[in-house]
Amino acid sequence: MNCSLRRSIPLRPSRISKVATGRRLYAFQAAAPPIHQVFNRRTKWLQRERAAADVETSRVADYLKDEVAIRLCDRLLDIKRSYPNVLDLGANSCNVARALTRENPDPNPEHPVSEPIATRIGKLVAVDSSETLLYRDTDLPFNNQINMTRRVLTDEETIPFEANTFDLVLSSLSMHWINDLPGVLAQINNVLKPDCAFMGAMFGGDTLFELRTSLQLAEQERRGGISPHISPLADTRDVGGLLQKAGFKMLTVDVDDIIVDYPDTFALMQDIQAMGESNAVSGREMGAIQRDVLLANDAIYRELHGNEDGSIPATFRMIFMIGWKESENQARPLPRGSADINLKDALEKKQ
Repeated sequence: MNCSLRRSIPLRPSRISKVATGRRLYAFQAAAPPIHQVFNRRTKWLQRERAAADVETSRVADYLKDEVAIRLCDRLLDIKRSYPNVLDLGANSCNVARALTRENPDPNPEHPVSEPIATRIGKLVAVDSSETLLYRDTDLPFNNQINMTRRVLTDEETIPFEANTFDLVLSSLSMHWINDLPGVLAQINNVLKPDCAFMGAMFGGDTLFELRTSLQLAEQERRGGISPHISPLADTRDVGGLLQKAGFKMLTVDVDDIIVDYPDTFALMQDIQAMGESNAVSGREMGAIQRDVLLANDAIYRELHGNEDGSIPATFRMIFMIGWKESENQARPLPRGSADINLKDALEKKQ
């Protein structure tokens, strides 16, 4: 009779639990990287609320936002469409609605009389996070010339509308304060109906480069270092890439420089504050800029950029963007190499 003996080695319970919990029998998507909070949204909300509380001063300082809204809405003159449902994202004091109700908006001298663009809009939904700013001008006549609904958002970086809701989305001078710009553009693309457009305008590039350079030099001279006083802004190439990444097609991105003359840097800063456009960078230095830095800044600004008449110029660079949501029946470029005529031969015949 053959017998075999085996030594049994009992497994320790602690080892069994360690092995069991260490195994993963399914796959899951890695978490997205956290969004870098460049701007303090709470600070920006407070700045806009305080600016709008002084109604008359705020209205006087709206000249820049009104001008940009007019230039943005003028681009609708080239698109022969009607828009039953339109979203104004980051409406501020409803500058876009005011621009849409302008009489004779067509700059073409051949059409001296033209209907307001608002006649082609069924309903405008104006949304903004600042309630005081959004409802500031409810007593003005333009409210009776357009079918408009105002809605306060808790966060402008989250668009609370269903997919395929709007025939047009407009945004004028609000997106430069967005932390997650790629995410917001993707949400805009989502709420648009197929083959419908998004048109936006935002500060970008070299906006206020005169003030930026003079403040840096003044702080370097007086304090031996610099701190951020003007927000970082997107460049034209960045905007085009972000629109494409968000899924927009047939992109158009162009730049306009608006130069405004001021008597001194103090008047410029007062207007920036009245616009609700003060610095809101998360890592900014708290408190007001020291008096000696401000005086040095004014002198340096005049020396480097001043006009002959004693005033100072301030450059606001506007980035205008247009993107269309993809659609099956949308016009598309032909494949490369599919042309029937050689461009070289056509140019030679023309010569």
